[in-house]
Amino acid sequence: MTTPRLGPKFQEALGYAAELHRTQTRKASDVPYIGHLLSVAGLVIEADGTETEAIAALLHDAAEDQGGEATLADIDDRFGAEVAGIVEECSDTVITPKPPWRERKENYIAHLNTVSDSAIRVSMADKLDNARAILRDYRRYGDPVWQRFSTDDPHEHLWHYRSLLEVYRRRSDSWIVDELARVIDTLTDEIGPPVAATV
Repeated sequence: MTTPRLGPKFQEALGYAAELHRTQTRKASDVPYIGHLLSVAGLVIEADGTETEAIAALLHDAAEDQGGEATLADIDDRFGAEVAGIVEECSDTVITPKPPWRERKENYIAHLNTVSDSAIRVSMADKLDNARAILRDYRRYGDPVWQRFSTDDPHEHLWHYRSLLEVYRRRSDSWIVDELARVIDTLTDEIGPPVAATV
């Protein structure tokens, strides 16, 4: 099937995600966070994802940002073990406070080698939407964009995305991989090389 059939559970997940993230905005902005979740779900649907994957896309940040293990258990109750499993696989941590940025990213990249194909599809859609947002905001605001993140070195972010791409290329032949590569190449060109340290 080329288009997933989205039924009542998807509608329920829309409302659940909107309620769960109702007070959350994108980093350093007043843009409601639900916009990101809708974009990720849209990319999953366009990439021939199933309804289960589309629901997981809507909820992929729920445990990480809104309640950890308790939220994951609620998702399992409401939407089933498969959705909860994808959400868990897509979370870089459900621990509060979160571990340091580099440690989390390295662990997540290694973890992606073992996750389900469904989690790979949701993860790719998530990272593509994030990368597009970074490129868009970098063009608009310049270097201050990096201040919104736990690490403000743009080359650390480029390392992160290129490391993700290596895994995605091994795991998937989706057009999302090519699109993400194009966005990261463009961002790399616009950021330029690291500034050499002065002696």
